[in-house]
Amino acid sequence: MGTTEGQGSGVAVPVARGKVRDIFDAGGGRLLLVATDRISAFDVILPQPIPDKGRVLTACSLHWFAQVADLVPTHLVTAVRSGFPAPFDADPDLAGRAILVREARVIPMECVVRGYLAGSGWAQYRAGGAVCGVPLPEGLTESARLPGPIFTPTTKADEGHDVPLTPDEARDHVGEGLYERLREVSVAVYERIAAAALARGVIVADTKFEFGFDTENGDLTLIDEVGTPDSSRLWPADAYAPGGPQPSFDKQFVRDHLDAIGWDHEPPPPDLPVDVVEATAARYREAYERIGGEPFIDYRRRMGAG
Repeated sequence: MGTTEGQGSGVAVPVARGKVRDIFDAGGGRLLLVATDRISAFDVILPQPIPDKGRVLTACSLHWFAQVADLVPTHLVTAVRSGFPAPFDADPDLAGRAILVREARVIPMECVVRGYLAGSGWAQYRAGGAVCGVPLPEGLTESARLPGPIFTPTTKADEGHDVPLTPDEARDHVGEGLYERLREVSVAVYERIAAAALARGVIVADTKFEFGFDTENGDLTLIDEVGTPDSSRLWPADAYAPGGPQPSFDKQFVRDHLDAIGWDHEPPPPDLPVDVVEATAARYREAYERIGGEPFIDYRRRMGAG
């Protein structure tokens, strides 16, 4: 009745399936979000799962939901398996990787906040001195800390790549008032998690949030995942050296491997070697251990996952 390598619940059929998460209708205006061990790179799901990855994503999100609940409501109901409705409460593989949440009308915009100049932001800056239409000072280097966090949203694509939006495009996309509210909340949440993570030795270089409107009360609500190695660029603070790429706790290790072997980023993807899978799993676990301040095995035991 359980799952296969964390690929989703074996007791029901998902109503939606993302690159990583399977979503199940739990009844009564509730959904069950299951973080699998699937990993994607360049918008393609790779053949091999990463052990414990789904539980790490859930562990990080639970940690941050608790940290930012005073800034914005979250969709979390419970992550305790005994609190899930049947038949999900009987599936042991859901322990530590699934959360019961309130349904929400998803806002079709990814709310990206950047505190450092990296990734596509660095590429945009080199090309024109701005990121998503936000001008930045001259002379910045790769991975440099920005003068302050910038809000650089994108479209939310069901398939393919998200498209960067300038402030004017984003206002047209969701409306002036909602854009300003999302910008304000996103930056506040980023500043909260970035400061807390830095105190634990982790730099949150950039991250993305998703929001929706609670279907019960209409409140703007933080949904999906928060501050995870999948949704954020996480760097060890003790190794930070601006002027080039940084070591990371996210899946950049996998992307670098795929680029090194010459994959063209088009399906079908190549297999991941065992050592790459193991090293990636270790990076994910370390991300939680630094952020959560406890051994990952303790999280597993606390959640009833062995």
